[in-house]
Amino acid sequence: MRLTIADICKIKSGKRLPKGCVFADGITQYPYIRARDIKAGKINGDDLVYLDEEIHKKLSQYIVTTNDVVITIVGASVGDVALVTEQFNGFNLTENAVRLKDFRDDVNPVFIAYVLNSQSYWELMQKIAGGSAQPKLGIYKIEGIPLNLPAYEQQNKIVDILSSYDNLIENNQRQIKLLEEAAQRLYKEWFVDLRFPGHENTPIVDGVPEGWKQCLLGDINCSLESGSRPKGGIDVSLVDGVPSIGAENVIGLGCYNYSSEKLITRDFFSKMKRGKLCDKDILIYKDGAYIGRTSLFQDGFPHLEAAVNEHVFLLHAADEHIQYYLFFTLYQQKYYQKMQKLNKNAAQPGINSKAMMSLPVLLPTEDILDRFDSFTMPLMHKIFNLAKQNRQLELARDRLLPELMSGEIEV
Repeated sequence: MRLTIADICKIKSGKRLPKGCVFADGITQYPYIRARDIKAGKINGDDLVYLDEEIHKKLSQYIVTTNDVVITIVGASVGDVALVTEQFNGFNLTENAVRLKDFRDDVNPVFIAYVLNSQSYWELMQKIAGGSAQPKLGIYKIEGIPLNLPAYEQQNKIVDILSSYDNLIENNQRQIKLLEEAAQRLYKEWFVDLRFPGHENTPIVDGVPEGWKQCLLGDINCSLESGSRPKGGIDVSLVDGVPSIGAENVIGLGCYNYSSEKLITRDFFSKMKRGKLCDKDILIYKDGAYIGRTSLFQDGFPHLEAAVNEHVFLLHAADEHIQYYLFFTLYQQKYYQKMQKLNKNAAQPGINSKAMMSLPVLLPTEDILDRFDSFTMPLMHKIFNLAKQNRQLELARDRLLPELMSGEIEV
């Protein structure tokens, strides 16, 4: 059945925060979903901000409910789609997104979320948003998006099949989180609480275990570089090239949003002298609202070959056995806050390489660093093996959808 989105549901906008509003200092009962939290078919609740009760009351008619479908409508993330699960029921929604709600009885919202999150619909929304510096999807544009709607029973069967892939992905994500937490716990025990192997017999001198050194990041033999983009910017129409990773994909271990990445030509990549991704590189968000956010890529994840743009630092120690130690040091909330304070420009937040290299770092003995590397290495390999499995599951799921809808594969 050929329909449009306007035929199957209501479309409601989010709400701009009142002028001068600041987010609550700490966690409240009133989370606020921004466009950047809507990624890869889901709402990412790891980095939400919160409103106080007074602001929430002013925005209370703009909250999302379970089985709404939210779509970002402005900026670089335009066209990103997510289904609202029970976890996010009652959350306030940014003005940079709309919500599809009150679906007809013969429409499964989960099915609609799968369809709109597919590559073909993402490309369609990019096209109708316009190719300007600030693309925008108005409600009237979304209303006219066409849909080929199968019978309700078929929608449900398709959802059941695709959901099995999502269940496997979520299970892998839980395992990734547990592996990361194991490495974080050991880091805290050894390097924050100072309960490292042999601590009982190691004197503390000036607050530091004997043999350990307080130094600056710049005192460690490591490279720090950022990448670049072609003159005139990224060609968004490019379909065959090398991925250029931006700060929006510095989002945590084993995490990557493939839908938001841009490509550069192979010729431009071959001429780049800096910013080419290497195995076990530490990535640091250097310009924008989240300066200091840190990640690490390895084992061919997210790509065997890629570069970073000018908004990302790559950090790599010459002595690779301290690479994981450096990563988990910078990955701490304490260091995120330290890097935030390195910014000297409120209008255009960012940190330069000189400021980055001024960060104080505690450097343990070679023996302790070797032990930490030996413990962490298998955990990290498992994390990135699971992350690559998830990418294959996502691709298989996304290939299935058009085949199921066309009847090529019978349901």
